[in-house]
Amino acid sequence: MKKIVLIDGQGGKLGSLLAGRLKAEAEGFKLYAVGTNSIATAAMLKASADFGATGENPTAVHCRDADVIAGPIGIIAADALYGEVTPAMAAAVAQSRARKVLLPINRCGLHIVGVREMPVAELIDAAVRQILSVLQQKD
Repeated sequence: MKKIVLIDGQGGKLGSLLAGRLKAEAEGFKLYAVGTNSIATAAMLKASADFGATGENPTAVHCRDADVIAGPIGIIAADALYGEVTPAMAAAVAQSRARKVLLPINRCGLHIVGVREMPVAELIDAAVRQILSVLQQKD
């Protein structure tokens, strides 16, 4: 069974949208919600994630054996998401062997040149397609 780790902070909006869409469109995986705070974790669990945990240690633990890690691009940058991403969390994500599907949300002070601004709904659509593609590639 594949392991998808969703990481989100603040209110957990992106993570919850991803969780809901992935659960509706695919099967054969377990969805782990890792929030930088309890509100984000609760939002992703409510949106149908299978498991949930909050904070630095769960990030490190679940990134070790994930097949896919998804979330806003700030999850790879220390102090991003208004300071919610610790250096250890960013390192755990960046060093994981998992495929990363990162949404280019520019509110983290990270700007990806060549990537156009898109509404969140379009970002979620693209991320879901990419995650499903990655899951199929690993078979």
